[in-house]
Amino acid sequence: MSPIRVASQLAEPINAEVARRVSAATGEGAVELTTLPRGVPAEWPRDADVFVAAPFRRAGGDLPAQPPGWPFNLRWVQLVSVGIDFYPGWLFEGPVVTAAKRTSATALAEFSLAAIFAAAKRFPDIWVSRAADWQPSPLGLVEGATLGIVGFGGIGQALAPKALALGMTVLATRRGAGDLGVPGVERVDDVAALFARADHVVLAAPATAETHHLVNARVLATAKPGLHLVNVARGALIDDQALLAALAEGPVSLATLDVTHPEPLPDGHPYYSHPRVRLSPHTSVFTPDTHANLAAQLAHNLIRFRRGEPLEDVVDLSRGY
Repeated sequence: MSPIRVASQLAEPINAEVARRVSAATGEGAVELTTLPRGVPAEWPRDADVFVAAPFRRAGGDLPAQPPGWPFNLRWVQLVSVGIDFYPGWLFEGPVVTAAKRTSATALAEFSLAAIFAAAKRFPDIWVSRAADWQPSPLGLVEGATLGIVGFGGIGQALAPKALALGMTVLATRRGAGDLGVPGVERVDDVAALFARADHVVLAAPATAETHHLVNARVLATAKPGLHLVNVARGALIDDQALLAALAEGPVSLATLDVTHPEPLPDGHPYYSHPRVRLSPHTSVFTPDTHANLAAQLAHNLIRFRRGEPLEDVVDLSRGY
């Protein structure tokens, strides 16, 4: 059997780990990996069976035009991210496309919990650097607080058990019917109702036409006083002007934003200097386990592909993820 030819935009060490895993399962020579630069390559390897695609843009950026000859001889496209909004539409007009679902779930769940603890314990505001500041400050508890999770996919399912173990009440919204799959999590069908009950809300939904500006003035007007909003999903879920108004006038007390729209924000944007906004540069996903999980998932699907088995985590364009 001839090897599977893979053109990958992953870093070389991840590609090497993928090749090692596939070879260990199916034998040496089962896969040939070529590393490509990000974006639309100047020259495509026309004999490739599989294209592993890194995001083609940052949030709010432009997408490239379709290259002549697309989709060449490709039989499968694997995305290296969970969301599909950083890729051009033409990428989905050809062979089957799969996404890197759940590969960063633990990293994003831990980041969200760290943000919640930092808010409750008022880090870094309580640090002192001189004797004159040596005065105790009242702090909050995580135990007994209510966490709302908007979007109960891989991130929410990784976060909820950790929050429950800390003694939090966990509410969640999820598109579609069916059991949430995590005992102890209460399903809430309306986002505004979730905001009205939660002390901390974590946004973990994909960016789709349906979720654009999901967090808007109407929803924020229902929020529980003192709400802490955490966004580890996509910046487009939030109406920035509505959030700034809610921070100024209440009821939102703090926003922890690891994602924005666009990325990066232009110099002078109010989020950079706002005293109640904690802004980070879309960095929550950058952990060793994310890369290891991505290598494992890609290798698993390559083994299935070689054996003629159905691929897992196929993108559903009708759902937007």
